[in-house]
Amino acid sequence: MRVLPTLCLLLASIATQAETAQQINQTYVAEAAARQAGFMPSAKRGDTLFRQRFANNDKMPACSSCHTDSPLNAGQHVITGKSIRPLAVAANPERFADPAKVEKWFGRNCKEVVGRACTPAEKADFVAYMSEVR
Repeated sequence: MRVLPTLCLLLASIATQAETAQQINQTYVAEAAARQAGFMPSAKRGDTLFRQRFANNDKMPACSSCHTDSPLNAGQHVITGKSIRPLAVAANPERFADPAKVEKWFGRNCKEVVGRACTPAEKADFVAYMSEVR
């Protein structure tokens, strides 16, 4: 049967396109280090960013507004009511596997919650936290 080899090749192709949170974070770390010599990501700063309340949006003042106080839990968008899968890699391994999706959601969420684009350092810290939280 030729179906099995074809299926194996397809699955291998898909697997090679996926990246790990660490690989994606390396890009943010490199960008941040280019702006700030010696930059090292901090899960503690990522946790602080996740919990920080911003004055940009009354309905979504913090990431935890939609994502709950624990990134290990599923959340719900406070405006649309749409279910949101957990942010933490331990609870949702696909969360930081696609660089385009990661950038898309940082773009939307930083603008809505923080009120501006997040810096590469903030992204690196955030991904570091989401990779370490258990």
